Amino acid sequence: MNYKISFLLMILLVGAFASDAAGQIETQPQGVFNNKITGIKFLDAYFGTSTTKMEVGPGDKNVPLTVTFANIGSNDAVGIKAQMFLPTEFASPNGKFLPIFANSEQKATAGSNFELTFSVDISENAKIRIYPATVVMDYSRLRESGERNDTFNFTFKLTGESIVNLKAITPIITSITNNNVVLEISNSGSSTLSNVDVVLQNMATTTSSTSTSTTNIEKVIFDQNHWNIGNIAPNSAQTFSFNVFVPESLKNEPLRTPLKITYFDGHGEQKTVTRVADLYINGLISPTIYGVKVIELSGKKTIIGEILNEGNADGLFGFVKLQPLGDSNIKESSQYIDEIEPDSPVPFNIPIESNGPLSFGEHDVRILVTYKDAVRDEYTVTHDTTITISPFADDTDYGSMIGGLIFLAFVIAIGYKLYSKDKIPFIKKGKIPYVSKKIKTETKTEAS
Repeated sequence: MNYKISFLLMILLVGAFASDAAGQIETQPQGVFNNKITGIKFLDAYFGTSTTKMEVGPGDKNVPLTVTFANIGSNDAVGIKAQMFLPTEFASPNGKFLPIFANSEQKATAGSNFELTFSVDISENAKIRIYPATVVMDYSRLRESGERNDTFNFTFKLTGESIVNLKAITPIITSITNNNVVLEISNSGSSTLSNVDVVLQNMATTTSSTSTSTTNIEKVIFDQNHWNIGNIAPNSAQTFSFNVFVPESLKNEPLRTPLKITYFDGHGEQKTVTRVADLYINGLISPTIYGVKVIELSGKKTIIGEILNEGNADGLFGFVKLQPLGDSNIKESSQYIDEIEPDSPVPFNIPIESNGPLSFGEHDVRILVTYKDAVRDEYTVTHDTTITISPFADDTDYGSMIGGLIFLAFVIAIGYKLYSKDKIPFIKKGKIPYVSKKIKTETKTEAS
């Protein structure tokens, strides 16, 4: 009896161990080539093609939406057909309510990935966010009869588009000067530019690849060449600045500044673009007014002075203007002096006009010099000073006049003395020569 009970217990234990081992085999991880796994697995969905992801945004038409699957069965899948169902923000390019089918029938070999691409139109009202989608797929397997049907529910992201622009906030810089330059990177798209990094392309390798250099950037001095900008949201901008010194040899010409911009797009992929900031190098015009004083010129009080340009470029369309300050009664007036050349004093002279009689004494005045540079921007330099108006100088030689009068009086006295003594040979006392003779002749004629 005990033997029979022991035998039955042994049988039950062996059965329990066998059942447990079978359960462990059933629940082990299944490999791709396990004959019991015959399905297709969803991997990813994105805008783009099988080789390239694309950034798309609201309003884009006929854009590819690619879905990636894996054939995890041991047999090839053939005759693959698929239809996609999307929210109302997306539609078929053939019509709003028409079905959206994959581009073509495909074959997926066992253990490989394959892509199905659907063309869609995106509504203007679509938002940048994650959307749900469903793909219904029909396919057959080699060495199997019948058609299989699988449904895949997944999500995809409408990334928006990132559009990188670069411009100079300070587009004009000056020669022989340490210039502060401000540049702006803007994102006019609908997707965020993430982790933006900017590098100045001023290395020899960037300008020596061609026989003729297309930029003169190697001739100027930058204090920085690398900037970490951070994120730039859609329809916004970030600025960064640096200092650049331009030598005297560069003036009145453009400075092309190439920059390599690296960022991560809406798919999380790193992108690199090159943009050029165009700056214009203006010549330096640095006029100084000096030597202002008052002289008499052609009988008028005149303000004179000189202008010295210590830069390396001509000041164009120069004017000098005289303005009264305080209670001065001097009238405002001006003079055109044309070009203000470097390293050569330019004189000016402005006749003084007044409201009423010109007041003598001190006058507070302002001298203004206006000119334009090569890009026709106007500048003004002022010089405030005090001038003195003195009475006109009397240049009459009174000594000579008195001497002449004395001499004339002396001559008259001598002449009168000689006349009174009848010692002038051709003048008789009491008679005027020729006149009395003429009267006698006329008398005789009348008597006859």
